[in-house]
Amino acid sequence: MPNTIESALGSSSRAGALSRRSGSVVFGVVIFIASEVMFFGGLISGFFVLRAGSAFWPPPGQPRLPVLVTAFNTVMLLASALTMYRALQQAQRDRWQASGRWMIATMLLGAGFLASQGREWVRLVGFGLTARSSVYGALFYTIVGAHGLHVAGALVALLFVFGRLRRGAYSAANHEGLTACWIYWAFVVWLWPIIYVTVYLS
Repeated sequence: MPNTIESALGSSSRAGALSRRSGSVVFGVVIFIASEVMFFGGLISGFFVLRAGSAFWPPPGQPRLPVLVTAFNTVMLLASALTMYRALQQAQRDRWQASGRWMIATMLLGAGFLASQGREWVRLVGFGLTARSSVYGALFYTIVGAHGLHVAGALVALLFVFGRLRRGAYSAANHEGLTACWIYWAFVVWLWPIIYVTVYLS
């Protein structure tokens, strides 16, 4: 009986420690996102200041931005928010194979977004829009490039979490790593329409 009680107490203690550690992961991601909101807010504000001080917009001599292709890429990235949410839903229901499939779909959509955006950026460079060609070009690549790096980082995090999911590291009661990843993915997804409207449509 004493051993049973000690075992139960030990299990409870480990569960509590795990819960606190998992909660700190989510909290850390939220704090990080708050700092990134300020970072991108500063960049977008700089873009508005540049536009307000320009007699013509876009500045003369700059190639037209690929609005339609980027609109398709935007839809692709927004769709990944749905697939990631479905992955979290399935995890909450202890359906790990389904959760993994939705995560794969999310990663494919995210990678497709980056590949398509990268192809368009290369074309823009070929048309003369570079980070050194003008302040407009520098700010354009800083904003969209910073977002692209965040998407790439989120994909790495997704791949890491997916590996842990496949190894059975999560449960329906404890999947905070997946929750933290979902929160960060939602951030990079919903940030993009703001950037798209500001940079491509303004």
